[in-house]
Amino acid sequence: MEDQLDDVLAAVGPRLRALRLSSNTTLAVLAEATGISVSTLSRLESGQRRPNLELLLPLAKAHRVPLDELVGAPATGDPRLHLRPIVRRGMTIIPLTRRPGGIQAYKHILPVGQTEAPNPQVHEGYEWLYVLNGRLRMVLGGQDLVMEPGEAAEFDTRVPHWFGRADTGAVEFLSLFGTQGERMHVRARPGSS
Repeated sequence: MEDQLDDVLAAVGPRLRALRLSSNTTLAVLAEATGISVSTLSRLESGQRRPNLELLLPLAKAHRVPLDELVGAPATGDPRLHLRPIVRRGMTIIPLTRRPGGIQAYKHILPVGQTEAPNPQVHEGYEWLYVLNGRLRMVLGGQDLVMEPGEAAEFDTRVPHWFGRADTGAVEFLSLFGTQGERMHVRARPGSS
């Protein structure tokens, strides 16, 4: 798995250089557009700097290409759907459903970074969370919880809530969001013994 990740990351630099050259853009112009220094851009393109989400997101925006294209991610899901990631407070939120109404699904990615002070919010709805990777800190009402991979939570969003990194590591989690009063229906087949 680690070798695959290294191969994917090694291919990002040449892809970035090809995109920049195909648009006849200089490193200086790209640095101005993204806020990333010329030296960092040069090291990214040459493979001397490992790319991360904080660098790739502004580059994808500047080149007007999906992030998947920068990293050479394989196509997934229905090729007719082009759900665009949302970046909010440093978190990338990827919609996984597109139908109006009903329960909506999202994947949330918090890159490596500093922990934040909680700022609980309330709104109408009901939410379910499932942690995929990393440690998620969740403040829910008077509770302050740290959720590990494989753990899930369900709550009424009218209760003040907030979530972020429990430490400086990256976190990935899934969320399902429904309207107020809508509950998830879980069916489990009894195990045979």
